[in-house]
Amino acid sequence: MRVSKSFMALAFVATIAAPATASVLGDMANDSNAGGDGLTRFSQPRGPAKLECVPYARVTSGIQIYGDAHTWWGQAKGRYATGRMPRVGAVMAVDPHNNSRLGHVATVSRIIDSRTILLSHANWSYPGQIERNVTALDVSDANDWSEVRIWYGPAHNLGTTHWPVRGFIYNARPGSLKNTDLAVTPRDIGGDRLAGLAGAKPAARAGKAARDKGDPIGRIIGDRY
Repeated sequence: MRVSKSFMALAFVATIAAPATASVLGDMANDSNAGGDGLTRFSQPRGPAKLECVPYARVTSGIQIYGDAHTWWGQAKGRYATGRMPRVGAVMAVDPHNNSRLGHVATVSRIIDSRTILLSHANWSYPGQIERNVTALDVSDANDWSEVRIWYGPAHNLGTTHWPVRGFIYNARPGSLKNTDLAVTPRDIGGDRLAGLAGAKPAARAGKAARDKGDPIGRIIGDRY
């Protein structure tokens, strides 16, 4: 039987791609739920993996915590520095609220001022998709980031919900950061570290479109700094 060269090439690509896909799915399997909607998603037999907020936050921040988003704050105790101030690269830990039974985690990608930051996160406005550099506004009375409004793509505006925030987890040892290290200063985080993950490219493109077209507040703020 004659086998075409194109068929053989496809078979070879599938063989070398399988370990990477399995690795991503295994990583996601360690997080029984990471999304804001309380649902766990695994790769379907004929579909790409969909991203949850926990694996995305872990890759973009470098903070190696696993499990449901609402457990991150407790797990960080004794392992990572934590605090009330945003810092580029830190993970904002959002407590369960309303229909979010298991909380949410998002990485700080830019600091604009004492009340405004940009976030990069997954599985928030759109199931399984990435949103990069979208606005989060501190609406707490004390300006301590205990309550925030977060950009919601379908509404093309900040969501009206005041989400309770436990605090920020920093990729640093407990006690290693001084107050001056946590000053609110406009700056940026580096590139997206998820580029090589299986199933990430379509979500990344969707996230870029949301950033470029879906968040005029974030775009206007970004143009100022």
